Amino acid sequence: MTGPGTLGQEAMPSGSRRSRLLGGPYTGSRGVIVSIISTIFVLGLAGLLIVNAPGWEDFKAFFFDPEVFASSWPKVLQAFLVNVRMFLVAEFFVLICGLLLAIMRGLPGPVFTPFRGFAIIYVDVFRGLPAILVVYVLGFGIPGLGIEGVPTDEFFWGVLSLVLLYSAYVSEVYRAGIDSVHPSQEAAARSLGLTRFQALRFVVVPQAVRRVIPPLLNDFIGLQKDTALVGLLGLVEAFRRADIEAAAAFNFTPYVATAILFLLLTIPLSRFVDWLVARDRRRQMAGAR
Repeated sequence: MTGPGTLGQEAMPSGSRRSRLLGGPYTGSRGVIVSIISTIFVLGLAGLLIVNAPGWEDFKAFFFDPEVFASSWPKVLQAFLVNVRMFLVAEFFVLICGLLLAIMRGLPGPVFTPFRGFAIIYVDVFRGLPAILVVYVLGFGIPGLGIEGVPTDEFFWGVLSLVLLYSAYVSEVYRAGIDSVHPSQEAAARSLGLTRFQALRFVVVPQAVRRVIPPLLNDFIGLQKDTALVGLLGLVEAFRRADIEAAAAFNFTPYVATAILFLLLTIPLSRFVDWLVARDRRRQMAGAR
């Protein structure tokens, strides 16, 4: 007859069996080796298929010309700074406008019905419109009215278009974060004498923002890429500069230079998002123990 301790040991799977149950047979250093070998094999096979394609030489000459790359890179890099500046300005206003829309949509009571209605209509409209259409209408339509005092700067209208579009997406992210905070949090704050606004400001919103940082960063990765749409208004940003350089050289290599610049910015952000998600998952697992 076995005691409780013995029974618990028999019921508990061994270390190797537990590793197979949780992560399969390839875990630890063996898993790393297998991952490296399989990745090299897949990439090598894909590379062989590409370089042995009938049109590879023409493709390489049109997209990977080192001379064209060296001559266009400084100009594309300088124009890319316009994309970065546009992204930073738009991100600042998107964070504020998105939060305001989320708060407006969650205001209780019949007196706030117009605010909730405005937030719902705004989100539905700008989430449903194609980004390129909003850029065209604002960038060409509003200045074309000829109203005195209305800006005609392409940078201004490009940033405004991005703010209007992404505020709708970000407001839904904020709203999901606010809804995830348990109502008892606000009730406890109100019981301490805080007003509804103070409870929202000091208790609900800080918790909501911490929970939605990863999806917010995902939206900002999309925002960074969509700054290229503003080149349609005539603003010389990275993609527009690559277009000019490609037309001058009769070669598509400047587009590759532009793609590399966007990847150098977006890939670290993506990995940072993954790290935040993993850290939040570890915290949740630690709290559940």
